Amino acid sequence: MDKLRAMNVFVGVAQAGSLSAAARNMDIPLTNVSRLLSQLEEALGCALITRSSRRLDLTPEGRDYLTTCRLILDDLEQAESRLTGGLTDLKGPLTITAPETFGKLHVLPVLTDFLDQHAGIEARLLLSDRQVDMVEEGVDIAVRIGALRDSGHLSTMIGTQRLVTCAAPSYLEGHPPLDAVGQLSKHSCICFDAPPSGLRWVFHSNTKGKKTIRVRPRLTVNSAEAAVTAAVRGLGVIRVLSYQARTAIAEGRLVPLLEEADDTRIPVNLLRWPHRSTPRRIRQFIDFAADKLREANA
Repeated sequence: MDKLRAMNVFVGVAQAGSLSAAARNMDIPLTNVSRLLSQLEEALGCALITRSSRRLDLTPEGRDYLTTCRLILDDLEQAESRLTGGLTDLKGPLTITAPETFGKLHVLPVLTDFLDQHAGIEARLLLSDRQVDMVEEGVDIAVRIGALRDSGHLSTMIGTQRLVTCAAPSYLEGHPPLDAVGQLSKHSCICFDAPPSGLRWVFHSNTKGKKTIRVRPRLTVNSAEAAVTAAVRGLGVIRVLSYQARTAIAEGRLVPLLEEADDTRIPVNLLRWPHRSTPRRIRQFIDFAADKLREANA
């Protein structure tokens, strides 16, 4: 068995989510993918993935081994690049994840500019308001909004956001005044099931302190973009990150509320794994993107 080739196939399978998709992506026969993966598992003495008719999942051993494989393959790629004098051109895969609206507004334009400059880069952008598992989905760089847990990642701060509470003029005309946090209990609210929204909204102010209020969701959706759309249609009050409602507020379709009740800033970071030798394409994208994203999140 060619172990390096088998490791590369395993990484491809983990990233693609299925053996058939990995075979298509790598342009090799499906039977070869299956055979190399089985040989690798046999050599290691453990299962790396669990297979079912619907999906493929990494085992705990597979998750650990995936990180090791990525480190080894990236180190090998850089060593070969140095030996062949190929340091002038960036090449290889680059996978980035970001919240849906933030990714569309800010990350995608930066990524397309980067790709314009580096023809050898093959990028994958995963937009989701859920927090993507960087190991399981083969992610190189993740945009994270909010306080970071001690997860072992390296972070580059690219700005801050804040939470805004707002509603459409048409909604406010037909409902009681909303001048204090406590009055939210009398209003219809729109929630989405990703932080920071929920059944309890927490307000932080440097001058007024912390207040927590239970809200009554008239509608619950699974993305901030959908929540903003529903609010613009006059369905109720939303509480989202400032970039998610910025356009609607600027156009007068949403009106900011309770601004004095929440004036704290929420950090926005780029995360990456602390590789012994981080691939140059990852380092250069972070350097390229950081300044541009800081301008958008000032």
